[in-house]
Amino acid sequence: MHSHTRCVKEKGGQKGTLHTDFYKYTSLAYKENLASLEEEERLYLLLIEEQQTSSSVVPMEGNRDDVVLNRPKKVYSDDQLAIEIPETAHQISSDSWFQVGFVLTTGINSAYVLGYSGAVMVPLGWAGGVVGLLLATAISLYANALIAYLHEFGGKRHIRYRDLAGFIYGPKAYKLTWVLQYINLFMINVGYVILAGQALKATYVLYTDEHEMKLPYFVAIAGFACGLFAICIPHLSALRFWLGFSTFFSLVYIVIAFSLSLRDGIRDPPRDYGIPGSNINKIFTTIGACASLVFAFNTGMLPEIQATVKQPVVGNMMKALYFQFTVGVVPLYAVAFMGYWAYGNEASAYLLNSVSGPVWVKTFANISAFLQTVIALHIFASPMYEYLDTKYGIKGSALALKNLSFRVMVRGGYLTITTLLAAALPFIGDFMSLTGAISTFPLTFILANHMYLVAKRNKLSSLQKSWHWLNVVFFGFMSVAAAVAALRLIAVDSKNYSIFADI
Repeated sequence: MHSHTRCVKEKGGQKGTLHTDFYKYTSLAYKENLASLEEEERLYLLLIEEQQTSSSVVPMEGNRDDVVLNRPKKVYSDDQLAIEIPETAHQISSDSWFQVGFVLTTGINSAYVLGYSGAVMVPLGWAGGVVGLLLATAISLYANALIAYLHEFGGKRHIRYRDLAGFIYGPKAYKLTWVLQYINLFMINVGYVILAGQALKATYVLYTDEHEMKLPYFVAIAGFACGLFAICIPHLSALRFWLGFSTFFSLVYIVIAFSLSLRDGIRDPPRDYGIPGSNINKIFTTIGACASLVFAFNTGMLPEIQATVKQPVVGNMMKALYFQFTVGVVPLYAVAFMGYWAYGNEASAYLLNSVSGPVWVKTFANISAFLQTVIALHIFASPMYEYLDTKYGIKGSALALKNLSFRVMVRGGYLTITTLLAAALPFIGDFMSLTGAISTFPLTFILANHMYLVAKRNKLSSLQKSWHWLNVVFFGFMSVAAAVAALRLIAVDSKNYSIFADI
């Protein structure tokens, strides 16, 4: 079936335009298994006849082929705005659920796991940290499942988060979701560049005591490496065997961090597991840690990842999610709990800075963390790359001069901005909290529950509706509280450290 523009009625609008009615006709034809090209053309021509006699819409001119094949990609009228849901320049429906499961697992077991002992367990303590991680796992699986089930809502695949929001709510939600999602992914990528720079610096200090090179230099090197990788890998599905390397690198730094922490924990005297800080500081750090909890398990780009999976897309995506939230979370738990057990409330925001052991082993772990971070960043930058590639028609061979030069300029520019911010404000824990507060909470929990409520309202019981509304209200409150706490943490750290700080 030809792609068409879906018209969304704005406030105060009249009853619909040619394309609004056409969408309804073709949706009905789809449901009745009559959506062949000939049937679509017949319905479209009948609709034109009807509109010519019953409305003020200007009829399209030309012969039958022109009418069907040369439909406008965007349609505007006095009272309605047409949202275009374009085709993508990247591959879709090409990956197995297992590959998609590894993409998701790569995201949650990136080098960020080396920070959860300090960013989550220290502010929450044993009881709060353990219960919090388990609860965050369960509610994240639930929220992601809601989004996965809506992927084919209305008889159309929604390969982008903003497409799904626009389909359900309209143009304003489309734009708002677009903004929230790209803020979320941009901040995640800033954190990745900081992590990669910290891994390089941690390697550097193992071999010298002079410390002439500061963290911003290593962040710049990390950003350059991420840029080279982005230029070489055209789209998300092209990662393929790189996901195997990513898994290997993850296992290296996770096993080494776990083993060295275990050894230190056995050798060292008893640790202090008390939550540090004054009472007011404890409140803010606890709220910030809750934001880090939801940040740990969620990508903010599930529809984009689901777009790559083969049919049946919902069933295969659920398999990938079950893999992520069972097998995939075990390494995260292991490192977070072991790091806190070994070092108590002195656990570092980058765990490999706390461990002691052979220099070559720590070097291997840090280099592995650096390389895995480069790969993981590409996953979270891919929605931005897909948007730009599609907008400017970048298709065909990845090695074509036009395509290659476009990636160098556009992706290189995007990562230059990302690297500059990472070097200027290298507070990784604060970035995790702020990202969870202003984007992960709204995208993954508030929006997911409300979209499901709107889409399935006729099929839900009163109890189910109340449950979804409870989620919307609760996570809305948590989002506001966590944003305030995260901004306060950044303000405090900014006073303690200068811009482009070496921490």
